[in-house]
Amino acid sequence: MNQKYDVIIIGSGIVGSMAARFLSQYEFSILVIEKEIDVGMCPSAANSAIIHAGFDPKPGTLKAKLNVQGNKMWENIAGELSVPMKKTGSLVAAIGQDEFTKLGELYERGISNGVPGMRLLKREELLNKEPLINPNATGALWAPSAAVIDPFTAVLASAENAAINGVQFLFETKFMGFIAENKKIIGIKTNKGDFFSRWVMNSAGLYSDEVMHSAGVRPDFKILPRKGEYLIFDASAVSLNNVLFQVPSEKGKGILVSTTTHGNVMIGPNSNPAEKKEDHATTGKGIEEVLEGSKKLVPSLQKKDIIAVYAGLRATGNAGKDFIVEIPKETPNFINIAGIESPGLASAPAIARMVIGLLKESGENLKPKVNWTPIRKATPCFHKLSHKEKAGLIKKNPAYGRIVCRCEEITEGEILDSMRSPIPAFTYDGIKRRTWLGTGRCQAGFDYPRVIEIISQELKIPITEVSKKGKDSEFIIRKTKGS
Repeated sequence: MNQKYDVIIIGSGIVGSMAARFLSQYEFSILVIEKEIDVGMCPSAANSAIIHAGFDPKPGTLKAKLNVQGNKMWENIAGELSVPMKKTGSLVAAIGQDEFTKLGELYERGISNGVPGMRLLKREELLNKEPLINPNATGALWAPSAAVIDPFTAVLASAENAAINGVQFLFETKFMGFIAENKKIIGIKTNKGDFFSRWVMNSAGLYSDEVMHSAGVRPDFKILPRKGEYLIFDASAVSLNNVLFQVPSEKGKGILVSTTTHGNVMIGPNSNPAEKKEDHATTGKGIEEVLEGSKKLVPSLQKKDIIAVYAGLRATGNAGKDFIVEIPKETPNFINIAGIESPGLASAPAIARMVIGLLKESGENLKPKVNWTPIRKATPCFHKLSHKEKAGLIKKNPAYGRIVCRCEEITEGEILDSMRSPIPAFTYDGIKRRTWLGTGRCQAGFDYPRVIEIISQELKIPITEVSKKGKDSEFIIRKTKGS
């Protein structure tokens, strides 16, 4: 294609999408390439969905600094981007007296990191905040700045706002190498051709080590992916008020139990090495491990109330387990971002702001756009509207009067909105992530046929080409009648 940009961003997870949004404030031409068919098909959207307060990272690390900074930034950004976020606070619950004494260490670490408002709670206060907590609990560390968020919408909204402000996104576009001239990177090679730019940013997540190695940077750095499995409970069966953490031990952080922005209870993750960077499979052993681990905090959780399971991968690096955000000396026009595991979601706005700072330090002239908008408006969420608002919406557009997903009350109008947005959905899973379609008790048992039909009609493609998540996941192979 030989098109020239000011900045090319490799990867459209939360870091790449948030950086694109921040960079779109300036007179830059920006391209984001993504190897998948959609944003958020990565660790950014398969995680604990928490904006961490920042008491866990080791003091003095980039991870600690950016976590606390990002936490402070999210409340304003979530409002601008219409991202569902609920400031629940978090509780590290001690079970037994030995664990209670360890809370002081976490408290001191949080103070060193600048986490605001923390308090050590006694047993009575903890039980008042969370009645379902293990009755053997002796107290907790309360961090009021923690929040829960919809992680996919956080990625999508950042990307949509960037697109509204002129950023170009190319999907199913795989990075295949750099184009260099006199040892300077001038572009990238992809399966869809060559693209040229003055800057290239590596935000490839699980593949960030491979990208940086292609640039000759940090040859010893390696991503060692770890898989975490999660379970989701029926919202009508169990509910929580907070995010509950276990007191960390030499074995790790333990299984968390958390509320979500959608009202379900979520538990997880475990943490096991993943042999492949695309291994998203859940296991019977892992599900049992997560369920049993969660009962230390909430003993009343029952297997029969689980409605969904999923697994996410963490882009854990081997470089001291800290974030890497840099412009390497050997490649002065390459922004290298890697090792962004938890609390990467919380830290993303601060990482994006740091990228802007690195560009300024490099001498880049950042000219603000006169017409830049920070606002991304959400499309209507039918089941949250009043009867009067629903009637008005249906009057304007009858498609909102046709409910396709009964459990979550998702309408045809919402499905069409998701396919006509600045970053449109092209697959069933893409619509599901945007609307919450098929996430209720029946897990899409009723909506599949109608949604497949809507996708076929909207995209003007044969019904046999409609897929769940892209190539090789088509629902229908051929007609049975008349064959």
